Amino acid sequence: MAYDNRGVSPLRITEKSYEKQNRKMRSKHKSETGKTLGSRQTSGTGKRRISFACRFAGMKGGMKDANGSPSKLAMALKKWGFGSKAAAAAFCRKHKKS
Repeated sequence: MAYDNRGVSPLRITEKSYEKQNRKMRSKHKSETGKTLGSRQTSGTGKRRISFACRFAGMKGGMKDANGSPSKLAMALKKWGFGSKAAAAAFCRKHKKS
């Protein structure tokens, strides 16, 4: 029996691998420091979300990999509720206190 992959999107596979890597990183951080990282803030104007937007808006790299799929930077921005680095930069400028 042949595997039918017509209904499987490459983006889904990328998201799955992104989440797997995220869980691995969080587990490693907890084993090294004993502290749990906070969850993503996908909306609102919390300090952590503003900080994330400011950091990631200035990161080098594109929103697509060499093969045309979303980069890890793009995936992270999407998971935190930003569509692009420009959107994160605008959010940062609007809500940063100093």
